[in-house]
Formats: sequence, structure tokens, C-alpha cells
Amino acid sequence: MRTLTTTQELADFCAEAAKQDYVTVDTEFLRERTYYSKLCLVQLAMPGKDDSNAVLVDPLDNDLSLEPLYDLFRDTSVVKVFHAARQDLEIFYVDAGVIPTPLFDTQVAAMVCGFGDQAGYETLVRKIAKQQLDKSSRFTDWSRRPLTEAQKKYAVADVTHLRQIYEFLAKKLDETGRAAWVAEELQSLTDGETYVVKPDEAWKRVKTRNTSPKFLAIVRELARFREGHAQSRNIPRNRVFKDDALVELASTKPTSHKDLSRSRLLLREARKGEVADGILKAVEDGMNCPPAEMPKPDRSREKLQVNPALADLLRVLLKAKTESYGVASKLIASAADLDALAAGLRDVPALHGWRHDVFGQDAMRLCDGEIALAAKGGAIKTVEL
Repeated sequence: MRTLTTTQELADFCAEAAKQDYVTVDTEFLRERTYYSKLCLVQLAMPGKDDSNAVLVDPLDNDLSLEPLYDLFRDTSVVKVFHAARQDLEIFYVDAGVIPTPLFDTQVAAMVCGFGDQAGYETLVRKIAKQQLDKSSRFTDWSRRPLTEAQKKYAVADVTHLRQIYEFLAKKLDETGRAAWVAEELQSLTDGETYVVKPDEAWKRVKTRNTSPKFLAIVRELARFREGHAQSRNIPRNRVFKDDALVELASTKPTSHKDLSRSRLLLREARKGEVADGILKAVEDGMNCPPAEMPKPDRSREKLQVNPALADLLRVLLKAKTESYGVASKLIASAADLDALAAGLRDVPALHGWRHDVFGQDAMRLCDGEIALAAKGGAIKTVEL
């Protein structure tokens, strides 16, 4: 297997790939010690039966620029095939503002084609390619050079088997007329905003039981400071301070370095210097936040009057639909969606797009008393009322 280490080698490969219908792509990266993923390897393969037209691209080599690959990503005549693409796409978007177009994600396609919730690559290789993967190199350090033969073999298998999986799923989608379903699911992946983490909104990911607006204002300022500090220094946000420490700080409201020294959960490094100053400033800003600008928790679903019998019926309907269509139930509707429907809410994803045709339309008719459910043998059928 070839490893490309120069821009010209990559350009030559991409020129050949541009003549193909598709190219499979995967990456290896590290993120344990950085905020942004450190790209360590890119794997590419053109259509074929062996690994002769598959390559490894070494982005750590100083003589290589990924610009030829980005040009290929912009080429709309070639489908770029990934499995579970989100983290790979984030790397390319953060690095160059590029999102491969058109995109095909075999994990999403597999869910639409009846392979269950979030079908793993190893599962698809076994079920579709009829092969076994050697996963012994899964947790190796991909930043170290030289790569071992075992690492190279592991890496290239992630794009060679992907060809057969893609061809199988693409054909199945074409036969069932569900390609548009996959395209609808990929809209969020192809939206650059998906990969932009805004410090102002970081507080929404912090779990806390206290919903006091003033408390949340302090949480917001602490989360904003932590996110910005982590981004500017390219370190994991938990290296600044963890969520449990953030919640503790919002509760104790420290006003001095001496107060910080009493924290049970704050890292020692965070009790001094820039981080300590940033914490104290964030707490102060949160305390002084005008009431009108304080964040307000979303309580729209806190007191839902869920009809439990109707919620159970919707679950039975969902199970019947997933079995009938061979689509992962998680892809159609979540448990929270079903409870929302049973409580009378109508702004849920299950009532839009392809989900409406598969499940939402009958779900609404069930809620409105227009249909009932009946057991016939081992199947559940809808009955007009």
C-alpha cells in the first residue's frame, strides 16, 4: 500500500480519483490533548477489488498540502463516501472551511436500510462485505512515525471494504426509492454551522438541576470563558475545568483567589493565573447580569400532560412501522417525540419530511381517533374507524 508524503503525489492521485464515480474517505486523528482534532492520517480509495488503488496520506509531512484533496472534495461529480462522517467532516471544515460534496454516509444509509440504530463499520463489513476486521490497531497513537505495517493495514481496510458497503447500500436505496431520505438526514452534516462551537451557547451543554436565571447567568459566563480559553489555546475544555467544577463555582460564587482555593473540584492549575482571573471575572459578570438578559430555561416540556395510554399506542405503532419499512426506530422518532405527541405537541421531527410519510401521518390519525391498532397473527395493523 502506498503512503503519499508530497503534494504532487496527492495531486496525481486526486486527478485520477476525479475520473471516478466515487471515492471512499476515512481519517485517523487524536483529540485527547487538544481542543481541535489533530489530523494524523487520511485514507482514500477509488473503486476496485483490492488495495492497489487505495492510498494513505500523511498530513504530518511538511512537504504535503491537503489542497488537492480539498479540490476533490469540491468536485461535485465525485461522491465522497464516509462512515459516521461527523468527526471527519469537522476536521476538514475547521482546517479549510470545506465540506465534501456530494456526501454519502454509510452509517446513515445503513439505518435507513434496516441495519439497526447506528450500525458500526465492523458490523457492516461482516454483514455486507463478509469479512472480519483486525481491530488491534484501533487505539494506537496515530501521530507517531513511522507507522507500523499493522497500522497501515488497519487504516487502509477502513476505505477498501467501504467501497463494497457503499455500492450495496446505494443500490438498495435506489431499489427502494429512499435515496432522498438519506439526503434529508445528511443536511445537518453538510451545514458548516454544525461544526462551529459558539462560546455564548456553551452553557446549554452543562447539566444542572438549578434553573434559577441568576444561577444560569453565572453558568453561561463560566462556560463562555472556558470555551473561549480552550479554543484559543487548543486544549480540551475539561483541562480548563470540568463541568462539576463549573456548577460548583456557579453555586459558591467565589469573589477572590482565596475563595477559589476552597473549591473541592477545581483543578489546582485553575486556582491561579489567567484561568483563576477568568473565573472570577465570569462569576462577577454573571452576578451583575441584568434580569432581562439572564438565560431562561426551556420549560416547554416540563409539565406536559402526557396521555400514557396514547404514548403506549404510539410506541406500538412505531414498532410496527419500523418492522414494515425496515428502518431503525431511533431514526424515525425518539421516546421524547412520542411523549410530546401524546401530550398534544405537534412540532416534532417525526411529523416532517420522510418521517411524516412513514410514521407521522398515521401517528396523527391515531392521536385524532381516526384509526386504531389491531393484532393480526404476529403483525400489527391499522384499522379505519
